[in-house]
Amino acid sequence: MINKLFIVTALIMLALSACNGQAPVETATSTLTETETQVPTALVSITEAPVTTETFTPLPIDTSATATSATPLTASQTPTVGTPRPTNVPDCTNSASFVADVTIPDNTNVAGGTTFTKTWRVSNTGTCIWGPDYKLTHYSDEQLGAPDSVPLAITYPSQTADISVDLIAPNSIGTHQGNFVIENPVGLIMKIGDDSRLWAIIKVTVTTAATVAVTTTATTLSNTAVSTVAVTNTASTTTSNSSFTTATCAFTTDRTKLTEVITAVNAYRAQHGLPAYTVNAQLAQAAQRHANDIACHKLYVHTGSDGSTPQTRVADTGYVAKSVSENVNGNYPPLNGQDVVNWWINDKTDLRHGQNLLSTTFTEIGVGYSFFDNYGFYALVFAKP
Repeated sequence: MINKLFIVTALIMLALSACNGQAPVETATSTLTETETQVPTALVSITEAPVTTETFTPLPIDTSATATSATPLTASQTPTVGTPRPTNVPDCTNSASFVADVTIPDNTNVAGGTTFTKTWRVSNTGTCIWGPDYKLTHYSDEQLGAPDSVPLAITYPSQTADISVDLIAPNSIGTHQGNFVIENPVGLIMKIGDDSRLWAIIKVTVTTAATVAVTTTATTLSNTAVSTVAVTNTASTTTSNSSFTTATCAFTTDRTKLTEVITAVNAYRAQHGLPAYTVNAQLAQAAQRHANDIACHKLYVHTGSDGSTPQTRVADTGYVAKSVSENVNGNYPPLNGQDVVNWWINDKTDLRHGQNLLSTTFTEIGVGYSFFDNYGFYALVFAKP
């Protein structure tokens, strides 16, 4: 009986023990299940994040806009201001065409002695890029107070350039013309259409009323020397006011060389079927004046030490010219007449030397030669009355 009671009691305790052991498992299971059910909730919260991200969808547009605004800064589309001119290829070509007279059309009336600005518009029809090493220079006829040269602005092929030069109207009534050319960086003249000249033609109908007394020096040629005789000349508003150059060095001249030049020039013209130039005493006087000046001052230019030009020197002799030009040369040792003409014929630096020798515009010449300090200087003046 006792044994049975013990067994029953043991069974009851075992049952109670089994019930108490399941509670932690259920609690653990319940806690784990709640945790697992919260994970999807958290994931839902994360998946909602792209909704917030969608508010930044304009970002690709901003990025594109930034790239677009940066594009004009590339050198190929907007060159930087002040960028130097690109180097021309060695085989590029130089040519131009006249477009228009921007100011002072041909035969414009200009008061004598006044300053005016002449502007030509030309088109770059070649493949070279023009720049400041290209320049406008006086070529023939009157210089009209123009500077020695005017640099060109950077001008690309197919572009136009306005070329301006400040000029002074001669203080003499009549029609006046100055011819100008464009020279490339090595001094060669550029072709402009069917010509190579840009010209300014003005009419002076009113002059400044003034009379200026000028002391001049006239030269008399002998076989071996030039003697000077002082004379007084009165210049009015109808003649040049430039005084004759007084050469102070002990120069000498040589009539033989003068004759050689004349003979060589006319022989060269005959070879090309052109008539001989006529020798004019007034042109010879202007030429000798400049030969003396450049010999004494070792000059190799057309502007005298007194600022005179071929045109003013010719005018000072009383010669009335429609066109004037000049060749000069200085050498040590001196060249003879034939050699100096050959030098002008073959000169590639200034093509005007050869062009003057074969000109169909000029009809008369005058030659000057002066020797000083072992150097020989020639001046050859061309003119058309």
